[in-house]
Amino acid sequence: MSATLTTRFRVDGMDCASCALKVSTAAKGVPGVTDASVSVQAGTLLVTHEAEADLESVANRVTKLGYPSRRASPDEKHTHTTRSHSKHDDHGHNDDHDHDKEKEQKQAAAGLHGHDHGATSGPWWKSRKALLTLASGTAVAIAWLIGRAVPDLDTYAFTLAMLVGLLPIAWRAVMGIRYGTPFSIETLMTIAAVGAVIIGAAEEAAMVVFLFLIGELLEGVAAGRARASIQALTNLVPQTARLEENGQTREVPADSLEIGSTILVRPGDRIPADGDIVEGDSAIDESPVTGESVPVRRQQGDKALAGTINGDGVLRIKVTAAASDNTIARVVRLVEEAQESKAPTERFIDRFSRWYTPGVLVVGFLVAVVPPLLWSASWSEWTYKGLALLLIGCPCALVISVPAAIAAALSAGARRGLLMKGGAVLEGLGKITAVALDKTGTLTAGKPEVTDIVAVGVSEREALSLAASLETGSSHPLAIAILAKAQADKAPVPPAVDAKALGGKGVSGRVGGKDVFLGSPAAASERNKLSAEQSARIAALNDAGKTVSVLLVD
Repeated sequence: MSATLTTRFRVDGMDCASCALKVSTAAKGVPGVTDASVSVQAGTLLVTHEAEADLESVANRVTKLGYPSRRASPDEKHTHTTRSHSKHDDHGHNDDHDHDKEKEQKQAAAGLHGHDHGATSGPWWKSRKALLTLASGTAVAIAWLIGRAVPDLDTYAFTLAMLVGLLPIAWRAVMGIRYGTPFSIETLMTIAAVGAVIIGAAEEAAMVVFLFLIGELLEGVAAGRARASIQALTNLVPQTARLEENGQTREVPADSLEIGSTILVRPGDRIPADGDIVEGDSAIDESPVTGESVPVRRQQGDKALAGTINGDGVLRIKVTAAASDNTIARVVRLVEEAQESKAPTERFIDRFSRWYTPGVLVVGFLVAVVPPLLWSASWSEWTYKGLALLLIGCPCALVISVPAAIAAALSAGARRGLLMKGGAVLEGLGKITAVALDKTGTLTAGKPEVTDIVAVGVSEREALSLAASLETGSSHPLAIAILAKAQADKAPVPPAVDAKALGGKGVSGRVGGKDVFLGSPAAASERNKLSAEQSARIAALNDAGKTVSVLLVD
């Protein structure tokens, strides 16, 4: 009978799948740790371990790799115990483990996120990566000036400049070798830079290190922007909700709502949880979640989504999903999981470098030592050739370029409002031959405007004037469109008396002594049967993709 615990760590500085691999490998190397899973987007490490495992050693190992790590604080941490007796118990453990990960994802959705190496807060240009890149660039510039002023010092100046950027990289390479990832990008860069100095290319070595640091910095910035775009999703859900209990309403944290609770949502409020409408009728702006820019009329029995905005009516909603499983949380979870998936090219490069890189190291070593040992050739000549082969054959550029290109593309998309789910999606775009787009807000502006006025018995100007009078003061998108048309046509807008909204039907009132109603064709038909010609005209307008409102006078 063994006890299995799960403990969560906060890990700063992870920005790609390679970081996740190094962190999880280091954690699994600690005695007593049975499994380790990493969420790059959430900046967390979830460790499954035996009770006697040294958790401080886990944090120390990950920190030495260059990713500052610490155990989650008591209010963040979720540790549970399971007892393994049988297959059935093992299944129970897995359920608990998944549940714990669900809690972790919920907290990630609440705003927990990772940062650049060594940076726990503040803008990216204050991060350790940025400062190291700046120091390396400055050192290279100073070395160039010294080399021009005193040519004899050129090699020494660039060697020192190279060391400014290389020492932290070399330290991470050594820690990677020590904790299970010997052929990391840091190892390759260290060998390449040292080799360049040995064969007399100190200037190139310094520039290679500087460019590598720039690539890492850009990758970190891109990852941070991707996190920010995901974080914007979580901000759609309000922090508080109005809970109804025993006839009383009180404000509670939205993430404390339980399934079956009844909440009150006032006009203009964001809906704090997924649920079913049990009372009320309102137009709900679902654009934050679905992209549909025109509010959708919802009534008793309909679904309401967390993060959407209630329009003109008071709603009572029965909660059907916990905060960790509402619409927004599921979207965030799917995007974060997709971020972990590698593009096909990236997976190929990983497999390629896993075998190719050690092969190049071995061949370079053999070229350097075999001819001198077997045929008494010149050591300096063949060492030079071995290092040249190593520098030429090392796939650093290939290994760096693919993740950097993907990160740059994801960042560019996020700035333009395109949240793409990883490199696989980007590569898939190149194979697309046909595209289907939802027109609302994509091919159109997403804001309705009046295109046709069909007047029967009155002038178009008078019909527009009466409709605008009823819609004065309304914030409904169709009302705004009618008022904008009246203003553009300089149609008079007399005051309306007893104007009131009729839920799901339209608006009515008195204008200039006339009873006026403006609403949907179905609601208008209930008041006054439309002719066959009028119904056909309405159907034709609907078929053209237009929304028809019918104005009835007296």
